Amino acid sequence: MWVIDEETAPIVRRIYQLCIEGCGPSRIAKILANDKILKPTAYMDLKANGRVTVEKPYRWAQKTIVGILEKAEYLGHTVNFKTHQKSYKCPKTIKNSKEKWVVFENTHEAIISQQDFDLVQELRKNKRKIQKCGEINPFSGMVYCADCGAKMYLCRSKSLSNEQEHLKCSAYAKDVNDCSAHYIRTSVLTKIVISELNKLLETVHTSEDEFIKVAMENSIQSQESELKKAKKLVKQYEKRVAELDKLFTRLYEDNVSGKISDERFEMMSKGYEDEQAELKIKISELSSVIEVKEQKSADTSQFLEIVRKYTEITELSPEIMHELIERIVVHAPDKSSGYRVQQIDIYYRFNIAVSTAIADRRKYDKKRKAA
Repeated sequence: MWVIDEETAPIVRRIYQLCIEGCGPSRIAKILANDKILKPTAYMDLKANGRVTVEKPYRWAQKTIVGILEKAEYLGHTVNFKTHQKSYKCPKTIKNSKEKWVVFENTHEAIISQQDFDLVQELRKNKRKIQKCGEINPFSGMVYCADCGAKMYLCRSKSLSNEQEHLKCSAYAKDVNDCSAHYIRTSVLTKIVISELNKLLETVHTSEDEFIKVAMENSIQSQESELKKAKKLVKQYEKRVAELDKLFTRLYEDNVSGKISDERFEMMSKGYEDEQAELKIKISELSSVIEVKEQKSADTSQFLEIVRKYTEITELSPEIMHELIERIVVHAPDKSSGYRVQQIDIYYRFNIAVSTAIADRRKYDKKRKAA
């Protein structure tokens, strides 16, 4: 039976909050060490012996932080069958894949909310780096090129002012033939995102029922479209696997009867087996996608709960970005009108909605603004 330790539970919550704010495991470990927070082994030593005897009691390991950030037990669940042993003769413990775990939900009191846990898992998929200046960039890992789909790199240095810092396509940075040289200044993107977020807040606060209706329709349509495509592909692949089974049987019979040589049989059967193995992998992957999408329908109420925390956004922090936004897509600039305009698409979490804004140089150009 898991029982919450009231002394250490706040530390676990703090670790999750630091991750939501944009800190990685190494950064979190340093923060805890600087604040003289005992690492788990040192804390257990203190409880058992009344004093700390372990060396470097405040040196947290990154893997300890990662383990805490991935532990589903903090949600109030019990997770079994994480490991196994080949036999009683071999005491070595072997880790099982997550597919083999068995989760028993709501077996004890939770320390971390499902909302914070899910957000942390999303953040961990796209690990973020702290810049040399010591700041955590809120756009890190969240901005993508509309043309090639690659992430956009942050260009920041001591020689560049805040107005000169910008994001550029990572594919173009590696090879100029892979994409175009479009970019956007972070100061401009920040203003646009803050403006769009405040529009979203106003919409929710003034007409929440209408927002819920539209959000649910957008989410359901998006999910259904993707599910249909995935299920259609699975049927096609399964049909081909069955056909390959029949072809292989026929091929074997032809070989036995002498219609085809052994060499021909081996070559053709290997081709069929390779194709079948590849299709089974694709079926497995698509089945996982379908399962996730069916289980993870848009949680509009959860998104609204997050939105209600804010009345007006004046500064863009990593926490706000991660809580409300899934990704930002930047299009190449259009200069056909004689001045630079650029489309920005903001995708909110849970497929709730998409905002489209235009970065107009006449509005955001620093020289014109200063004049």
